[in-house]
Amino acid sequence: MAKDGLRKGDDVSWNSHGQNVTGKVRKKITNRTRAAGRTVDASPGEPQYEVESDKTGRTAVHKPEALRKKGKTS
Repeated sequence: MAKDGLRKGDDVSWNSHGQNVTGKVRKKITNRTRAAGRTVDASPGEPQYEVESDKTGRTAVHKPEALRKKGKTS
């Protein structure tokens, strides 16, 4: 597991345009690349995550501090 606690398939939430969005982590990005329609300037020391919205299916890329891992409910 990554030191920030996120990995592929994790349920997460984030803020987008004043709304809380839920989705899943699709992949960890650790180098400069294009994802979600933009250039992502990530590195192994400063990774970013591609996430997919549960509601719309659209993808976005966020830094780990912008994502909140959803806890399991029992």
